[in-house]
Amino acid sequence: MDLKILYEDNHLIAIDKEPGTLSQKDSSGAPSLIEYVKDYIKKKYDKPGAVFLGPVHRLDKPASGVMLFARTSKAAERLQKEFAARKVVKLYLALVENRKPHRPGTWIECEDRLVRKRGFSERAGAGSRNVKTAHLRFICLGSNRRYALLLVSLLTGRKHQIRAQLAAEGTPVVGDATYGARESLPRGAICLHAHFLKFTHPTRREQIEIVSPVPERISHRLSIDDDLLSRIESEIRTSKPG
Repeated sequence: MDLKILYEDNHLIAIDKEPGTLSQKDSSGAPSLIEYVKDYIKKKYDKPGAVFLGPVHRLDKPASGVMLFARTSKAAERLQKEFAARKVVKLYLALVENRKPHRPGTWIECEDRLVRKRGFSERAGAGSRNVKTAHLRFICLGSNRRYALLLVSLLTGRKHQIRAQLAAEGTPVVGDATYGARESLPRGAICLHAHFLKFTHPTRREQIEIVSPVPERISHRLSIDDDLLSRIESEIRTSKPG
């Protein structure tokens, strides 16, 4: 696999993950991004033996965008604590089916109780067990007749959280048939993209910002002009950690 590297130093590496690639190994046995990155590091730096690579967050297989890994155990430990303490800014672009009106320019708070059932997440009903609170915010950046582009600030890290909560709002992510989308995309991709990540470097203690460009499967369906890019940038600059 040809990796798209967004950031790399002695302690960290960030990859622009393609949709359809697993972030980490699962029971399917399919190759995962972590294996590809380990292979890249081993070859580039001529490392003997096993390569350490610590995942510090997740990204669903059909989604794309910024995926951060720690290259040292010290970096992994510190970054995992930073993510757990909600000190990281995680912003996603979600192109959703435009089934209901969104008020552009207004952040919407969305807090639900989610439960996992049969491989997907849904709002918990009365008497549900193993319920977890899921919290995010989103803002509509623009829309056309068929689609709306949302910028999503993820405040908790539940499995399929953005997909489940947006579907529960009546606006599933484009391509996400699991959560009721009408349209399917090649390679099982969905129009959910990890666009921006901001965190404190684990050793240098400086702020690191990583951006993954808007993918074509989103820009092909809703025009991303200079004005819209400016709005995205403006919202990024004012966003705070969860």
